Amino acid sequence: MDGRRTGPMGPADWLLLVTLSVLWGGSFLFTGIAVRELPPLTIVTLRVGIAAVALLALLRVMGIAMPVTNRFWLVCFGMGLLNNVVPFNLSAWAQTQITSGLAAILNATTPLFAVLVTHALTEDEKATAPKLVGVVVGFAGVALMIGPDAFSADSALLPQLAVLGCGLSYAFSGVFGRRFKALGQPPIVAAAGQLTASTALLLPVLFVVDPPWTTPLPSAGVLAAVLALALASTAFAYILFFRILASAGATNLMLVTFLIPVSAVLLGALLLGERLEAKHAAGMALIALGLAAIDGRLFALARRRLSGG
Repeated sequence: MDGRRTGPMGPADWLLLVTLSVLWGGSFLFTGIAVRELPPLTIVTLRVGIAAVALLALLRVMGIAMPVTNRFWLVCFGMGLLNNVVPFNLSAWAQTQITSGLAAILNATTPLFAVLVTHALTEDEKATAPKLVGVVVGFAGVALMIGPDAFSADSALLPQLAVLGCGLSYAFSGVFGRRFKALGQPPIVAAAGQLTASTALLLPVLFVVDPPWTTPLPSAGVLAAVLALALASTAFAYILFFRILASAGATNLMLVTFLIPVSAVLLGALLLGERLEAKHAAGMALIALGLAAIDGRLFALARRRLSGG
């Protein structure tokens, strides 16, 4: 499972990819519901904690033991910080002020940051000209969405920057996550370890910043949203993620980035009554164009057709 497969995906892979996009798009919906009654830090701690318990229970059923080496857990704590603790908290806080759809669109900048981070920190993934063009076009979309209103007193600049911070953190986690490959552990073990480490990092902070006994008991709808966020959009989504990675490869898996904002915007509009402005739709189109340039296959197909290939 080296993640290098780039060929066409079969119907089963596409079904899994669309399902994953709905689950990850749904995470913005569930968070948007939960922040109405719970502090962001509480939501994130519950999300990773419940998901960790679910995956650890699954591993026990499968008869797979968690490693106990210091090296494994150091990597888990690093990944937990970069891939869960920082981005989940930034996103949850941002959604107290911006819509779930806008958060999902801004979160789609992750591959744009990934191009820059991998170029700077790795020797084998240097940015090519098409990828740099994609980064420029994608960030032009971000600038269009934020716009000159960012400098007004009542702008939502900080929460939008917070979501961009999520993308940057995910990009760093992608580089750091290479250490998992050297450990030789099954992907589900890596996911369980990462979520367990994230829970261990967050729990002490939660008891100091947002003590559970000071938070009023949320409604049944919010509790259901938190459970869905943890079990569907985190634990089950990780299983699908690694399943697609194994069968379709990392390049094909990146296509989910195109689909997540669509799922999130549709779910937010249907279930939360959210509406995006025209500049958000235009910005999403530019980000999608930038991602297409980074992915490369859309333009390669166009060149083949123009050349009669």
